[in-house]
Amino acid sequence: MNSSWSKGLISFRHHTVIMVESVSDRRSRMVPRVFPFLHSSFFIAWLKTGKEVTMVDMNQIREDALKQIDASDSLGELDALRVSLLGKRGSIQSLMKEMKNLPKEEKPAFGAAVNELKQSVSEAIEKQKEVLAQKALNEKIESEKIDITLPGLRPSHGNLNPLNLVERELEDLFVGLGYSVIEGDEVTTDFYCFERANIPQGHPARDMQDSLFIDNEKLLRTHTTAIQMQVLEESAPNPIKVVCPGKVYRRDDDDATHSHQFMQMEGLVIGENVPLSDLKGTLEFVARKMFGKDREIRFRPSYFPFTEPSVEVDVTCHMCNGKGCPTCKGTGWIEILGAGEVHPNVLRMAGYDPDKMNGFAFGVGLERIAMLKYGIDDIRHFYTNDRRFNETFDRFD
Repeated sequence: MNSSWSKGLISFRHHTVIMVESVSDRRSRMVPRVFPFLHSSFFIAWLKTGKEVTMVDMNQIREDALKQIDASDSLGELDALRVSLLGKRGSIQSLMKEMKNLPKEEKPAFGAAVNELKQSVSEAIEKQKEVLAQKALNEKIESEKIDITLPGLRPSHGNLNPLNLVERELEDLFVGLGYSVIEGDEVTTDFYCFERANIPQGHPARDMQDSLFIDNEKLLRTHTTAIQMQVLEESAPNPIKVVCPGKVYRRDDDDATHSHQFMQMEGLVIGENVPLSDLKGTLEFVARKMFGKDREIRFRPSYFPFTEPSVEVDVTCHMCNGKGCPTCKGTGWIEILGAGEVHPNVLRMAGYDPDKMNGFAFGVGLERIAMLKYGIDDIRHFYTNDRRFNETFDRFD
C-alpha cells in the first residue's frame, strides 16, 4: 500500500497519551491508526483533517466547561450551555464518535474518560442550576414584596334580603316569648286554605284572595293560615303557641305597594281562657322591639272569616312619634296587621271544644314591616335581585 503518514508524540509525566496516526491509502481515504501509550486524563488525536493535528485535552475541556457554567447568569443561559455541551450534538457528546476509530483494547479507557468528563460537567450544571434558581426566587420575592402592615382587602360577599332579616328578627322575638316556628308547603289544598279557615265555597272573602289554582283542589297558598289549620288539626285538643312564616301568592297587579307574591308571618295561640288583652300585650311588645320603645298600638274593629271578634292593629308612626306627618298621612298611626279571637267554627272543625278552649291569631305582611322599618318606598325592590339594594341591609337594627 502506497501511503504517507505522520505521527505526533508528546511525552507527559504521569499521563497516558493516545496518538492517532492519519494514513492516506490508495483510495485517498484517511484511515486512522491508534498507538496506545500510558493514559489517564487526556489524549492527542490526529483527526480526519489531512496532515493537521488537533490536540484534545480533556482536562482543558473540563476547565473551559466549568468556567462557562460558573459564568452563566440565568437558567435559560445555563440550559443553552447544557445543550451545547451534553446534547446529542454537543461538544462533549461528540467525543464518543471517536470510539469507532480506536482498537478494541483502548475503547474502555477512552469511554471511561469521556463519561467521567460528562459526569463532572453534569454535576456542575446541577449545582449552578440550584444557585440560579435560588437567585431567581430571591429576585421574584424582592420584586413582589408586599407590605403586610397594610390593611387587607375585604372580600365581597352577599347580604340577606331585608325580608329575611325582618323574618329572622321576628322569629327571634317570638321564640323568646315561647312560640314555636312552623313552616309548611307553598302548594296546599282548597280544604286547608279556605274550608278549614271558615271560608266555604261561594264566600265573599274568597274574592279578596283571588287565587292561583294548579287544579280544582290544589293551589298556591294565599295566606299562611293554611299552615295554622294543619297545626290545629294535628294538635287538637292540646294548647298551641306557634308562628308560621312563609311566602304566599295572590293574583294581583304589581305596583309600588302590591305584589303577586309576598311574605307573611301568622301567629296562633290556643289554650284555656286566653283573653284578647294577651294579644294586645304581645303585639305591643313586638312593635316596640321592631320600631322603637316609644311605640303604642291601637285596635280598630274589623272583619275576618276565621276570627271573631276581629281587629286591625295600628302602631304610632315611627317618623313623627304620633304627631302626624306625610308617612302616616297626618294621622299619627300606621296600620301593620290584622288579628282577632279564633272563630269558634274554626276550633270546632279542628277538633277543639270552643266552650273550653279559645285563643287568638294574627297575621302580618313582612314587606310592610320592612318598608316601614327601613324606609323602602317600593315593594318591587325586594324581588329585583339588585345587589346594591341588598348591600344596604347587613344587620338587624
